[in-house]
Amino acid sequence: VQLQASGGGLVQAGGWLRLSCVASGRTFSNYAMGWFRQAPGKEREFVGAISRSGGSTYYVDSVKGRFTISRDNAKNMVYLQMNSLKPEDTAVYYCAADPLSTAQGMGVKSWADYWGQGTLVTVSS
Repeated sequence: VQLQASGGGLVQAGGWLRLSCVASGRTFSNYAMGWFRQAPGKEREFVGAISRSGGSTYYVDSVKGRFTISRDNAKNMVYLQMNSLKPEDTAVYYCAADPLSTAQGMGVKSWADYWGQGTLVTVSS
């Protein structure tokens, strides 16, 4: 499956952004979808994931209550709504797909089989 993320940009602290990721090449609904991020000088970290049906989500503690993942299987799209952004949310954000994981499983192993290119999110203070 091929993944293409978009929607990054520069936003002030307290603002919001919505990232999108479009998938192609395989049956989208067969994949749990996740978002990861990598800040400058840091390792990549898991942000959140959503199950194949969209009925289950799982987030890292630092974004709970601020970020929401959703998907539209008819459009082969997954979204990351990011509210109340903080400077520490600054990172390159990647969407990812995994055919075998649950949403929680993707978070626990912090890995996926397929990755898109990143989109840069910069939050200014």
